[in-house]
Amino acid sequence: MGDGDKTFPPLPQSVLFCCDHNSVRSPMAEGIMKKLYGQECYIQSVGVKNDLEIDGFAVTVCQELGVELSRHRSRSFDEMEQWGDDLSSFDLVIALSPASQRRALELTRFYHLDVEYWPILDPTGLGESREARLDSYRQTRDQIMGRLIERWGPARES
Repeated sequence: MGDGDKTFPPLPQSVLFCCDHNSVRSPMAEGIMKKLYGQECYIQSVGVKNDLEIDGFAVTVCQELGVELSRHRSRSFDEMEQWGDDLSSFDLVIALSPASQRRALELTRFYHLDVEYWPILDPTGLGESREARLDSYRQTRDQIMGRLIERWGPARES
């Protein structure tokens, strides 16, 4: 097995990532997790608000890993239900920002639902040049990737 024979917990059947706008961190997490374990688990993402389209820098740095985000449509918690996803049907909610953690806890207080908080860097507005900005986004991407692998292990062979 190689990884010091570390056994990882089984993947939940469904995971919802959330952040503030569903334009950077949560779509990145959704895309990366789908690439790593997509066959084994239903994965979606939402924001507290959906006032922004998918972020171009997020699209670019995920493309470097072969993760396609350009077709992502941002949506909010409220819209999620209109699109036919019920919050209570997810096994795990992973909040990537404090505001989304508060919103998820508010919405899940009636369900037996695990909400985890992963403090992931918000790269928006960091860096002056295009290259410096891309580096911030890569940091965010790599933080997400690191957390996923730490939690559920290396990519599953599909």
